[in-house]
Amino acid sequence: MGLDNSFRQFMDKFQMPDFSAMDWKGSVDRLRQQFFVASRAIERDAPEMANISLVTLPGPTGPMKARLYTPLGAGIPPGPGIVFFHGGGFVLGDLDSHDMICRRLAEGARARVIAIDYRLAPEHKFPAAHDDALAAWNWVTTHADACGVDPNRLAVCGDSAGGNLSAFLAQELLRTGKPGPKFQLLLYPLVQFVDIRTKKMTFQEGGFFISANLFEYFRDAYIGEDAQRMDPRVSPLFADPASFKGLPPAHFVLCGWDPLKDEGLAYADKMASFGVKVSVREHPGMVHGFMNMTALSDTVRDAIRDAGIEAGKALGSI
Repeated sequence: MGLDNSFRQFMDKFQMPDFSAMDWKGSVDRLRQQFFVASRAIERDAPEMANISLVTLPGPTGPMKARLYTPLGAGIPPGPGIVFFHGGGFVLGDLDSHDMICRRLAEGARARVIAIDYRLAPEHKFPAAHDDALAAWNWVTTHADACGVDPNRLAVCGDSAGGNLSAFLAQELLRTGKPGPKFQLLLYPLVQFVDIRTKKMTFQEGGFFISANLFEYFRDAYIGEDAQRMDPRVSPLFADPASFKGLPPAHFVLCGWDPLKDEGLAYADKMASFGVKVSVREHPGMVHGFMNMTALSDTVRDAIRDAGIEAGKALGSI
């Protein structure tokens, strides 16, 4: 299937920085500005929330910000919840860039969403984001009443790098024998940082969302040493078998025009081979990161809501 035309027109307007000619700070600042502009839009049909509140929780090196979304259909607490980690290659993104995704996920799932604002690279190298994700999960589960959620009915969710953090959490909690999520909602997840150059680049090589150079840039920004690329925390696809046996059910949302699609399928297949219940929904005409483009098409908005419905069904809120 061809690339969705609205995305082709939109992506043609973007040009990535010349990574070889720019210093880290200059290129990061520019990327963050572009990402913010691209992912922010006022939408007249934005789902109405019963409440949105800011939360401060303790992190490994200081306070972390989070945002709690309570949809109109959430019901009386405690109820199901989704702990959400934004994407952006561990370099981009924040609570605002993924605000609309969280609203639509909350509405679709009829469940509260707790979005986490973790530390970003290159200012904070691996495993900073992963340590923050674990700290956030531990806080939510021990302060479930404050969030209005049932700690036994929690899902993890994230897009791209946020999907990496979600997969890591599910594996790490299984490895350590601690209570983990009941469901994983993995939105075009990044599940390995070992092999970049052989990823299939089926659209413009210098495109805003799928450039091989961009993936290398993100990897080098976050991973300080080559040997760390195989660390199962950042490359959960290559974790040992014990990290897969007993994982919670997972639903994958993948894109036809995404170099991460094959590894997403590989991760889904690997989980299924160990008896994990897995479902996959592919959007053939969509690109990596398409859920940030809710203003572009009804298809995007419906895709987020549908993903939320999958989580709501798994958690019993639907």
